[in-house]
Amino acid sequence: RIYVCHTYYHVYVTFLKELNLPKEKQGKATLMLSKMSINFENLKERVESTGLFEEVIEFDEKRDDFFPELAKYKKDTGNLITNLWNRILFTQKYAKLEAPYIPVNLKEYKDIYVYCDSDPIGYYLNYKHIPYHALEDGLDCLVHFDAARFDNRGHFGLKAFLSSKLNVIFIQNGYGRYCIDMEVNNISAIKHSCPKYVEEPRRPMVEALTREQKDILLQAFVKNMDHLLHTMEQGEYHDNKVLILTEPLCDLETRERIFKDLIAEYGVRAQIYLKPHPRDVLDYETLFADRLIIDKTVPMEMLNFIENLKFQKVVSVLTVLDGITFAEEKIRLGSDFMDKYEAPEI
Repeated sequence: RIYVCHTYYHVYVTFLKELNLPKEKQGKATLMLSKMSINFENLKERVESTGLFEEVIEFDEKRDDFFPELAKYKKDTGNLITNLWNRILFTQKYAKLEAPYIPVNLKEYKDIYVYCDSDPIGYYLNYKHIPYHALEDGLDCLVHFDAARFDNRGHFGLKAFLSSKLNVIFIQNGYGRYCIDMEVNNISAIKHSCPKYVEEPRRPMVEALTREQKDILLQAFVKNMDHLLHTMEQGEYHDNKVLILTEPLCDLETRERIFKDLIAEYGVRAQIYLKPHPRDVLDYETLFADRLIIDKTVPMEMLNFIENLKFQKVVSVLTVLDGITFAEEKIRLGSDFMDKYEAPEI
């Protein structure tokens, strides 16, 4: 089996899936890290050091804008039929252009797991008629944002038919012709279900971890544990810790204002920690030099596995916090909060 991962969270869930297998089945999977969306730095070497995977390889996946010849197929002509024809051509040509960058022969694997099949890998697999399993991009992400329906709003039923039955266009998240099924954390919470959704709750996998397995996760994901633990004891109010999770929201100037406002609101007689999102490019180390910054490459779930670590509050704007157990209070501000900083239609 092979797992195609685009984020640290994807790799984390992959670890959960592998660690929950019987011991005799572990160590036989390939982990493929796509470099398209994120810099995994030296994660490859750290994962290899755990011995949990047979092979760890990097994937130089390319966005569509890497191929300038595709731009003409994405222009809105104002005509449904013309737009649809252009999309059919885009789907085929994009997969062909992506093919040289696939580092392995995916047909050699019995099971292929893809966390974000909206990315080029999804186009490639469907074009090559290779069956695969999809997994949700983030915890309960379809509950809060159904990307397949949003990206294909207007004649969704027709588009879904062209994707799932005829395979002439491609729609992610369970609507691809060669998507076998799509794993989600909680089907009942999703407004528009899809016949291919299968429920695979994350919490039981976490609860089944032994102390040894938790240490394997920390070995893979935390670059400098001693420094992290030392950081947790800093500051006058370190016994009242508040963790603020940043997100790649809006423009950088507005983003800076958002997190300065959150620090002002939640930082009274509290020790504020900022945990930048892996795809957040705002320079928090410079702009918030007086605050404690947790390495952005550490998935927030790792903090669950550090013994005796506890935050009084964790605050996010849109990130789902259901998987967090290290905080006494979890605050998700939501879309109404964002409406104060940018137009609601955005």
